[in-house]
Amino acid sequence: MEVMSDILRAIRVAGSVYFCSQVEAPWTKTFQDLDYASFHMIRRGACWANVDGQIEKLEAGDLIFLGPGQNHVLSSLSPEKRKPDLDDTILLLCCSFSFSRTATTPLMDVFPRMTIVRDKDFLDHPWLRSTFDQLSSEYMSQGPGSELIVNKLTEIILVELIRINFGRKQSSSFLDALNDKRISRALQLLHDNPEQSWTLAAVASQIGMSRAAFASRFSSLVGQPMFGYLTNLRMQKAQELLRESLLPVYEIAEQVGYDSERAFTLAFKKHIGITPRQFRTQ
Repeated sequence: MEVMSDILRAIRVAGSVYFCSQVEAPWTKTFQDLDYASFHMIRRGACWANVDGQIEKLEAGDLIFLGPGQNHVLSSLSPEKRKPDLDDTILLLCCSFSFSRTATTPLMDVFPRMTIVRDKDFLDHPWLRSTFDQLSSEYMSQGPGSELIVNKLTEIILVELIRINFGRKQSSSFLDALNDKRISRALQLLHDNPEQSWTLAAVASQIGMSRAAFASRFSSLVGQPMFGYLTNLRMQKAQELLRESLLPVYEIAEQVGYDSERAFTLAFKKHIGITPRQFRTQ
């Protein structure tokens, strides 16, 4: 979980509520050309969801999560002739999540294009249900500090949705990696010390695996070879330091595992598309 926390900091999640209101039938809301992820919580009533032709009925207490850029339609009107229109007055809570565009991490692919958490699924997460209650209340009150509280609560909800996905059969291979005792330990080593001159043999020996078995299992679960993952991690750390510190570039190079500023600059430009100094200026 510490690895996941580190990744979430790197992708700089920002959450917010953009709609929470009662809607009278008939109604339709279309969401397209989005550059963010979103979720919709049915607080009261019911509606139809159409996600690329996949039709789902959402009822009170259900939540639907859509990955970044996923077009979808919510409506009281049936998208299919054989299914009825819905006359419910609905209370709908809509939230969005933006991510750092420069972040490259397997966690971005944790969720499929659509994830539905049914009302009954929340029975094992009672505090999360109360978080939604507080989120709605804060948004509707518009009191002092409400915007900050709302944004932080939505970010907390995203983390909890990731945790819920840990126990699902359709969980991603990267979540399997975090649950794998040895590969999770390897990831922790890389995240704790990205500046170290890691080799496959060095990491494998620390987690009790052969070099070949470790290389194969890491690539299979994480989705890329260890050195590719380590490079991405170093670049994310470098971006954080360039944004949030006044350290000179040569010191940042050392802190993320490069022997010289020149080597770091070449790697950074290849990975990000601009030099570290240009990144800092922007």
